[in-house]
Amino acid sequence: MNDASRLPYQHLCAGVGCDCGFTRRDWLRLTALSAAAASPLLRAGDAAAQAFKGDDQPVRIGYLPITDATPLLVAHGRGLFEAEGLKAEAPRLFRSWAQIVEAFVAGQINVIHLLSPAALWVRYGSRFPAKIVAWNHVNGSALTVAPQIQKVADLGGKTVAVPFWYSIHNILLQALLRKEGLVPVTRPREAALKANEVNLVVLPPAEMVSALASRGIAGFIVAEPFNAAAEIAGVGRVLRFSGDVWKDHACCVTFLAERDLVQRPEWTQRVTNALVKAQLWTRDNLLEGSKLLSSTGERRYTPHSVQALSKVLATTDYASYEASGVVQHRGWTQRRIDFQPYPFPSYTEQLVKLLRQTQVEGDHRFLESLDPAFVARDLVDTRFVRQAIDAVGGPARFGLPASLQRQEVLAP
Repeated sequence: MNDASRLPYQHLCAGVGCDCGFTRRDWLRLTALSAAAASPLLRAGDAAAQAFKGDDQPVRIGYLPITDATPLLVAHGRGLFEAEGLKAEAPRLFRSWAQIVEAFVAGQINVIHLLSPAALWVRYGSRFPAKIVAWNHVNGSALTVAPQIQKVADLGGKTVAVPFWYSIHNILLQALLRKEGLVPVTRPREAALKANEVNLVVLPPAEMVSALASRGIAGFIVAEPFNAAAEIAGVGRVLRFSGDVWKDHACCVTFLAERDLVQRPEWTQRVTNALVKAQLWTRDNLLEGSKLLSSTGERRYTPHSVQALSKVLATTDYASYEASGVVQHRGWTQRRIDFQPYPFPSYTEQLVKLLRQTQVEGDHRFLESLDPAFVARDLVDTRFVRQAIDAVGGPARFGLPASLQRQEVLAP
């Protein structure tokens, strides 16, 4: 199928009232969100939070329609927030990370999933007081390329899309490129490229499959189920899974305003409890979870088919990727996506180190003074998730070590 107009997801947000494009203006607007520039949004957010007494604040979820949002949507769809004594409004779908961050800062939403490097940028780059309280999932992304691309080295002289500069996708892609001696650059699409250069552009996930089909890009690295969608449509092939580059890495995290952690600790605990229970349920009900999230589900949380979602969540073909060599580390014994909520400090420390080596647009001078160990303590608050994990039976329920410690394994 080469006709991009016939592909699903081209108009992902049609009918849901969100903007249908992530432009350079969006990025510049977001990177300009310094403490001073954000003050009107901060005041609005504080006012929205003060409108409710104590723990009466409703759960207002903001999400992008990707599998990273699964715990938030499952918790809503299964009534897990209500089971914790909370009120929950219908989750609000956003088109871009820029929009979700602005709405979060303004207090229009108060529970979001956010790319882990973007969470670091929000707290230290824009200086908005918010913290990670849990991971949403591990793995769940891939580098998908045009069928004629056989190896990473073949991307030299071509353009590859990432969903956001501050994303695990951008970090891992650049690590893969560096290993092959390729140089990531950010230039206008019409600019000439050297044979060893790879031009990186930001695209919304919803536009990536169509862009690949129309040969506007040679590949993309993004969250699921867009990689699965490209495979099903026959316009792309998975070259590497992100979890085969960084073992059991986080991608999206649950991000809450610090005022809620301080002023509403019981509310924060109940939210975290619901999300931990949602991850546990999803691990045991992968096909049912795919149906819940799908365009044919009762809530229609995403525009994706059960076929695409189940290819990711209830995968039965991972062994074929191992046999074909797409998966290079068979001993890692992973799934295409998995769910566990504990945010390992070692991951956050490694993330800071890798982000310093990664090319991003905008003012990134704040990274220079960040101490990885400090960020692991300051950006992440594990009190709530530890209690929530203990309440469902402890770390072993998620296959985690009792010590809740690990060593990071990266092998591009």
